[in-house]
Amino acid sequence: MAVLTAANQLTLVRLILVPVFALFMLYRLPGWALVTFAVAGVTDAFDGMIARRTGQQTALGAWLDPMADKLLVATMFVVLTIPGLGQTVRMPLWLTVLVLSRDIAIVLTVAVVNLAVARRTFRPTMLGKLTTVVYVLTGVVMLYANYRGEVLVIVTVAVYASLILTLVSASQYVARVARGFAAGDDERSDVRSSKPEARS
Repeated sequence: MAVLTAANQLTLVRLILVPVFALFMLYRLPGWALVTFAVAGVTDAFDGMIARRTGQQTALGAWLDPMADKLLVATMFVVLTIPGLGQTVRMPLWLTVLVLSRDIAIVLTVAVVNLAVARRTFRPTMLGKLTTVVYVLTGVVMLYANYRGEVLVIVTVAVYASLILTLVSASQYVARVARGFAAGDDERSDVRSSKPEARS
């Protein structure tokens, strides 16, 4: 199977659009920033579906897709928090800190589990996927509000929905990691118990 499948190509397009989106924001072009971010969000919705329906799921895609998601979301939160870009509404600093802290903690924890316990793949949960979708929608409505130059009520709703899902999904990851460590301890115990005792 080819590594550069249609789904992986869409994921790469999303990665390429991240700096384009950031530049549009920095140069105060909210309309183009909105279009670019929305297109990137659409690729996120379609690449996984294409991979599943065509049976072209690859190891590269399994790592590249969540990385592209986190990079897109992190960039969106950061640029919408930066003051001085002429934005009518900005992302609350406390929400940006929480979201980035959550993502950094997840990445570091997965690395620690793989290095200290055993190689494990933490597949995205439905709650994790929903959280990413809400993050993207929050970015879209905030970018739209800045494009219109209006303070919209839906922005506040989206911000607090992101907050709730950030806290709930973080709790779920903590529980999954705890189970991963427990499973790793059990595996090591099984290995020790299976070793023959040294004879005197």
